[in-house]
Amino acid sequence: MKWVKKIYHSINENYFYLSGMKPWRRGYAEFKIKNIKNALISNPFCESELPHGYGYRLDERIVEYPWFFWRLPEDLTGNILDAGSILNHDFLLKHKSLMKKNVFISTLAPEQNSFWRDKISYVYEDLRNSCFKDEYFDWIVSLSTIEHIGLDNTMLYTHDATKNENNASSYLAAIREYKRMLKVGGTLYLSFPFGIHKKHNWFQIFDGQMLDEIINEFAPSKVKEFHYKYDKNEWKNSSREESKTATYFDIHTQKDYDQDFAAASRAVVCLEMIK
Repeated sequence: MKWVKKIYHSINENYFYLSGMKPWRRGYAEFKIKNIKNALISNPFCESELPHGYGYRLDERIVEYPWFFWRLPEDLTGNILDAGSILNHDFLLKHKSLMKKNVFISTLAPEQNSFWRDKISYVYEDLRNSCFKDEYFDWIVSLSTIEHIGLDNTMLYTHDATKNENNASSYLAAIREYKRMLKVGGTLYLSFPFGIHKKHNWFQIFDGQMLDEIINEFAPSKVKEFHYKYDKNEWKNSSREESKTATYFDIHTQKDYDQDFAAASRAVVCLEMIK
């Protein structure tokens, strides 16, 4: 029942506050979703600078979701591909900017959430070799996805042993597929962790050279580059130069929190590229 679920979420969120607001502990998910929902309503990304204290102890989703919905045209109709299943949550799929669009989700394997009753179309595939035809989509969104392509996706995303890879440069194949599937004039919304390059088993951090390689591979007619950095307990507007030394906290491999209690990436770049 809805009221039971609401009480459960409230208890978890209160526990998160009382236990020191440590990322990924009990109640973090409820705290995170609440803040994302609030950000989607007020969307501070419409302003030039994020407000003081924005995204306290939250991972990069608090940046990526509001940024994407700020940039996505609200009233236009057409086909949109979620490449990586980053939007596969009811409160995101019901966002007003998606109501007039045909939404397709492409990801490696089925997930617990499935909204086919809401006419969301799902395809399970490798983004480096998609089944969709040329120039089918008006928009493609791929948030925090390409950093996993070609690496070990069996840790979190699939039980398919063939997806335990060590091919760190194959994300460029996905970039080529995104361009192929976009209509001329269509837009790709892309984000990934940025800073000092480091390859983990299941993801990697991109540096400035890799960022330029992505832009050059897509060869957009227009590109806008947005940088955000987690610093001193808040997310801030940033730049390549300011974010180039950023690192990542990996809850799956690190035993202890860092002093800043960062939840994951300390910097992200968000690209809006028009074919």
